[in-house]
Parts: sequence; structure tokens; C-alpha cells
Amino acid sequence: MTIGEALKRGETELANAGVPEPRLDAELLLSGILGEPRLTLCLNRDQALDDAAGHAYLSRIARRAKREPLQYIEGETEFMGFPFSVTGDVLIPRPDTEILCEAAIERLPRGGRVFDLGTGSGALAVSIAKLRPDADIWAGDLSEKALDVARQNAKKNGANVHFVLGDCLEPVWHLRYDMIVSNPPYISEAERPSLAPELSSEPAMALFDGADGLTFYRRITREAPGCLNPGGTLLFEIGWQQAEPVSALLETYIGTPFRIKDYGGNWRVCGATLRAVSDQGME
Repeated sequence: MTIGEALKRGETELANAGVPEPRLDAELLLSGILGEPRLTLCLNRDQALDDAAGHAYLSRIARRAKREPLQYIEGETEFMGFPFSVTGDVLIPRPDTEILCEAAIERLPRGGRVFDLGTGSGALAVSIAKLRPDADIWAGDLSEKALDVARQNAKKNGANVHFVLGDCLEPVWHLRYDMIVSNPPYISEAERPSLAPELSSEPAMALFDGADGLTFYRRITREAPGCLNPGGTLLFEIGWQQAEPVSALLETYIGTPFRIKDYGGNWRVCGATLRAVSDQGME
């Protein structure tokens, strides 16, 4: 089997399975196996594949045809220009979350302490640690398996991050932060049936709150003042329809909210700076 024949077979199988970009994924999977850029594959379509590479490729095509995400098949993805290992125990870092990361880096005071709540793969915490080496970075998750992946990613990228196991802010009640950043589970149960099949491979606890999508925003905004320094900031990633309700929660418990759009023009980040105690509204 030549490279060209393998690519054609892979593209056909993926197209028949309804994969959105079958040619691209076929090329990426073979590129990963051979360690060659996609352009090189196209220039060497008549070159024969050895049996081991051919079997490995067809095995990966079969996994992708079952709508397993490409990132899980390859075991790695990129976030903020850094490599991150990913397994089925963590959410796949997405480009939209880079908006949240950039906002955190911009607003974190020099030498500040930040807590990444629900760190998953550690993408946010590790990236902030790499890009803001002056800062004191902490990260927590309810899943020990997720923390194992996050620790691996911190080591892979040479990042100094303190990891803690626990539910939301409970493991760090005794500490105070200049920033709390979180990409919580925000997909509602009503949205679940309409989602892409690939999402069924990702950990449900990192995607769904089991209700209206706002459960964790409610909890975190109520609890965050107890873990924020005066003038500290709470930053969330939000779903495209959640700007208004999350802003209302921030206004009630934290301070005047601000919003940031993603590259598609949708609201993607919502945050607020903790107002002075004398200015706090009484719930």
C-alpha cells in the first residue's frame, strides 16, 4: 500500500463515518505515524508504506471512524503554543479557552497568585506558569486521574504548578488568591442530544453540570470572595448564551462584570474584580 492509497482509503472510511473533515484527519493521522509533515506526504504519494506503519494507520482510522477525537488518538494536542498530553480522563483543550488564558495573563498582577479551578489537563495553569513565571500558580481538580495528566503536562513543559485534589475551592479555603480562573462544566442537559458524537468520548463531569449549565457558576461566584484577596479577579469561560446570567451572578457576588468575545464573535469570557467589602451588595 502506498502513501497515496492509504490516504485515499482513510479519507473514504472517515467520510462514510460522517467525520467532518475526512481528508484532513486522514492526513494528520498518517503524518503523526510517519513523523512527516502533511506536505511531505502529498509529495511522496507513490512511496510504499511498510506493514507496521500501514497497520498502525488503519487502526487509527478505525478509531476515528468511531468518532473518537483525533487528539485522544494521537495522545497530544497544542494549547497556547505548548504541547499537552491528553487522555479520556481530561477535556481536550480548545482554542476558545486560549481567550480565557490570555485574559488571565493580562489581568494577573506581577507576582500574583492564581488558582485554576477544575484544571483538567492543566492547560490553563501550565500555560500561565510558562508565560507568567513571576506568578504563583495553583490548580485543583476533583479527579485524581485528571491531576495525574496535569502533573505530567507540567513536567513536560517545565512549569512550576502546585496541584491539589478536591471539590471546587474546598482544598484551598485557607489560601487567598489574586485571581481565580475556571472553565467549569457549562453544557446543559437540554443541549446534550444535539452535540457532536466526539463529545461522548470526553469526561462527562468536565462538560455537563446535570442541569441548566449554570450550577458551577452559581457555586463558584458565591464561594470565591472567601478565597480572593481584596481587588482579586474571578474569570470564567462561558457558553455563548450564558453571558447575561453569569454577569448577573458576578454583579451580585463579586463586582462589576466585564466580557470578552472569541474569534467567532461570541461572548467567551466573563469576569469581575472583587469590590471592597463596604461596597458589597447584600444578598
